[in-house]
Amino acid sequence: MRKINFYIFLIICLQTQINLAAQVRSVVDFNNDWNFFLGDDEAAKEPGYNDSKWRKLSLPHDWSIESDFKKEFPATNQGGALPGGTGWYRKTFVLPVSAKNKDVTIEFDGVYRNSEVWINGHYLGKRPNGYIFFEYDLTPYIKQAPATNLIAVKVDNSQQPNSRWYTGSGIYRNVKLVLKSKIAFDRYGTYITSGVYSVDKETPVKYDKTKTSFGWVNIEVRLQTKIAMPGKLRVTHTIYDAAGKELVSFATPPRINIDTMYGTTVYTDGRMPIFKPVLWSIDRPYLYKVVSTVFQNDVPVDELITNIGIRLIRFDSEKGFFLNEEPLKIQGVCMHHDLGALGAAFNIAAARRQLKILKEMGCNAIRTAHNPPAPEFLDLCDQIGFLVMDEAFDMWQKRKNKFDYHLDFPEWHTRDIRDMVMRDRNHPSFFIWSIGNEIREQFDSTGIAITKELVAAVKKLDNTRPVISALTENFPEKNFIYQSGALDVLGFNYKLNDYKDLPARFPGQKFIATETVSALATRAVYGLPSDSIRVWPPDSKQPFTNGNADMTVSAYDNTYAYWGATHERSLLAVNTYDFIAGCFVWCGFDFLGEPVPYPWPARSSYYGIIDLAGFPKDVYYMYQSQWTKKTVLHIFPHWNWSPGQTVDVWAYYSNADEVELYLDGKSLGKRTKSDNEYHVMWRVSFRPGTLKAVSRKNGKTVLTREIKTAGLPVKIQLTADRSTIKSDGKDLSFITVRVLDKNGNLVPDSDNFIEFSVAGSGKIVGTDNGYQADTVSLKSNKRKCWKGMSLVIIQSSGKKGNITLKAISPGLQPAVLALKTSD
Repeated sequence: MRKINFYIFLIICLQTQINLAAQVRSVVDFNNDWNFFLGDDEAAKEPGYNDSKWRKLSLPHDWSIESDFKKEFPATNQGGALPGGTGWYRKTFVLPVSAKNKDVTIEFDGVYRNSEVWINGHYLGKRPNGYIFFEYDLTPYIKQAPATNLIAVKVDNSQQPNSRWYTGSGIYRNVKLVLKSKIAFDRYGTYITSGVYSVDKETPVKYDKTKTSFGWVNIEVRLQTKIAMPGKLRVTHTIYDAAGKELVSFATPPRINIDTMYGTTVYTDGRMPIFKPVLWSIDRPYLYKVVSTVFQNDVPVDELITNIGIRLIRFDSEKGFFLNEEPLKIQGVCMHHDLGALGAAFNIAAARRQLKILKEMGCNAIRTAHNPPAPEFLDLCDQIGFLVMDEAFDMWQKRKNKFDYHLDFPEWHTRDIRDMVMRDRNHPSFFIWSIGNEIREQFDSTGIAITKELVAAVKKLDNTRPVISALTENFPEKNFIYQSGALDVLGFNYKLNDYKDLPARFPGQKFIATETVSALATRAVYGLPSDSIRVWPPDSKQPFTNGNADMTVSAYDNTYAYWGATHERSLLAVNTYDFIAGCFVWCGFDFLGEPVPYPWPARSSYYGIIDLAGFPKDVYYMYQSQWTKKTVLHIFPHWNWSPGQTVDVWAYYSNADEVELYLDGKSLGKRTKSDNEYHVMWRVSFRPGTLKAVSRKNGKTVLTREIKTAGLPVKIQLTADRSTIKSDGKDLSFITVRVLDKNGNLVPDSDNFIEFSVAGSGKIVGTDNGYQADTVSLKSNKRKCWKGMSLVIIQSSGKKGNITLKAISPGLQPAVLALKTSD
């Protein structure tokens, strides 16, 4: 009998735990099983509409990237030479039984653009801004199980041009369905700040890593109650370290009496200590986890988990930027949101790949140009160790394109800036709010009032980070945004010759170079002589007609747009002045659109340190040699030229005193960098053979690098960045394709046309080669190599198993690569 009673007791306890768990919120991945139609049919909002012939797909989705490139598209090549248009998405679903008596909301991380949403035929609202998170309450119109519900989304990106770069079209970020209690935290209603101080002889002092330190975490929460008599409320917060160990927990009562009326907003706050905290930094991005729980009559009814990092940030008018009271030069890049052949459709594996490539280069900061990123991008920056400048707008009321955000700014800017700050303010990675890029109101007195309004809106929600605007006018009497007096740090784009004058023009101010360089390059193209500087275009007059016939640009770092400078000169300028906190290079990766200096058929940019396929250009190694402690030796170009041709051989190197170059064993001399250069160069008369570079320190060899003259193309090589990927239907493997000669050397001038096919548990979702004027669709399974290389992207199909990729090309030995998917 005792044994029976014991089992009954266990069952009751288990059922109680299940019931309690059912009370807290449930976040459902809502990306799968959508129907899509490219076109406009207003009847599609109705539940009874027949969408059986529509395309079946999963989100995130960008319909623009699926098209061929065409000159005629109204976005022009500035917008990527891809279409906009109108599209509809519909999804039928049945709520889980656990949704009974719950509030149901739908969250969109980003829809480009002018989205409108209906649930069961009821209109929920519109959101013009394509980069902003938004949510709708479905509760008043939702049907409980077993009834079927219909969500319909119209996306209108038909008014073109509306951007200076490629935007994509569609529901291109993640969608979630959230089931929560009638008493619940606001989606981004938790605001967590932190700090650290040291103790010297029992006296609190400024943080010093050599002394005993104490951290603090301050938590403010906002929750909504939708019942008239909610009873006793209690909110608890528990902090866990990175290993999952509980550090501290406390309960906080509501700040106001909530036994009042339906719809009350409840605020609570509290401060929690942490002894000897591990500080978040770019080299050790240590994250704590805060679990916030609200109890109603001692029963948990909602829970939010927030990852935080404890760190100190500070700008100084003379010494630049400090992280955790240690000086840190911002080594940043600007990044648009597209993911190359994937278009704008967000994929965490693709974003992680980009960030890891940048991390290897020594990059420590990202500017999200010129809009808020996907939330998962910030999660990755938190985890990998990047600082982030979170940017709101590319324009205010004054337009840059006919149909851009200036049309929506008057009505929507207040809500958009609020939603950006609320969403992103808990991320330890992000350290600056930017309210705009090259805003034209800096030349107009209206800029004063707008700047004050936007800065006040940011600081009302987060006063722990500085607010800036990326400016172009660096004379104070001409810049009305500066004259507002509202900016905490002054960020200037380009004009590096004026850096030396900034402290005198703006006494006591703090500075950062928010955008630099705008140098141009096509991977593995070399314009000789290398010391001949090209300014392409030389001015703002159009069209530019003096470039290369194949629409390429030299990769020697000797070409830049008229407003910019070379990579080397720009970095030298930033490093010269301690008061410049650092820089954001334009830009990290080539992106779709803005193909300065060329017209069609160029359709993607030339600015990147890394090309659109993710292959580093040579200048990548200049940054690696200056931004990291790695030992670097990179020589270029390739060694396939015409007999007797004069070729400039460059080397980027670090941790060495000199580099000596050899051709077939014969020394061509030693070179050492001067104080005002980051590369060395030899002028060599070409003959086939082997170039060898040797770097030395104190006479001892540090590194050796060789480049050999390649023979005819013979075979294809396939190399995966990851041979095993998740079987979730989302994960990716990026396959580098190389054309090799019989000895295994890359053939640098090969342009072989390669066809790819896949069998098994995967599919091809994109191909690329990095060439900015390749007009073949990025979704094609056929691609010409560019300078001996191309890329194919494989995605798991949602099933566990094997994947076989095959590459064939006339006259070449085929290649086969085996991958697999796992849980």
